[in-house]
Amino acid sequence: MNNFNGKTAVITGAASGIGFALAKHAAAQGMNVVLADIDEAALCNATEQLGLPASRVLAVRTDVRHAAEIKALADAAYQQFHAVHLLFNNAGVALARTTWEHTVADWEWVLQVNLWSVVHGISEFLPRMQAQGGSAHIVNTASVAGLVSNPGMAAYNVSKHGVVTLSETLSLELQMTQSPVGVSLLCPAWVPTGIGNSERNRPGDVAETNPIEGLTAQLNKRIGKAIASGQLTADDMAAETFKAIEEKRFYVIPHGYMFPVIETRMKEILLQQNPTLPK
Repeated sequence: MNNFNGKTAVITGAASGIGFALAKHAAAQGMNVVLADIDEAALCNATEQLGLPASRVLAVRTDVRHAAEIKALADAAYQQFHAVHLLFNNAGVALARTTWEHTVADWEWVLQVNLWSVVHGISEFLPRMQAQGGSAHIVNTASVAGLVSNPGMAAYNVSKHGVVTLSETLSLELQMTQSPVGVSLLCPAWVPTGIGNSERNRPGDVAETNPIEGLTAQLNKRIGKAIASGQLTADDMAAETFKAIEEKRFYVIPHGYMFPVIETRMKEILLQQNPTLPK
């Protein structure tokens, strides 16, 4: 796809961070924009900031953990715009703590938002995108945490590794069936967004029960600093993602400094070496 004008983009996690940057970029390309987010107040604010006429924008409060809500999002998007050309499965949350300190609720929350939402998005949108005819594209937001394994982020790492292999599998299947729908995988490193404060939108049914202290507190502080130190912005992520869509490029890894780290992990696998702590 290299002509976005007049087409429609659906973005989950659209009220802030990379999601909102994608929405701004899509709007600037002349697209209709469907914004989905669990934070209704932030969603309304993001919609206003886009400054689009009502005929070009739709905001749908969505808890992406639930298949029924993703279906409702798809129904609303197709009812208003009749086609979806870009789907950004972007919603995500982060959690920092040692593996043995993760509660069942921690695992459920992170996997439901980061991985199951992508599963639901593909299941609900892809058949409709194929049936509508013409070219379309799906972008799944993973992370470099889906390509390497940093300590202190077990649930996050597992969820993002899941998105990586899901996306790779889907890409092969779309090629195999000569589908007009393409797919890209966005794998950012540290980007200064609100993901470090994901707890603000954590639902009560998966509420935090373990205290954040000791090593977990240290991990949270370290990761918070890393997020804040990111040199590339959410807008940079959006620009690189749209460039990849135009190029029909699958892997989107904007932070080039991560390539040696990824290479180290791949070499350890091939040489059957024990994982080493990242420097």
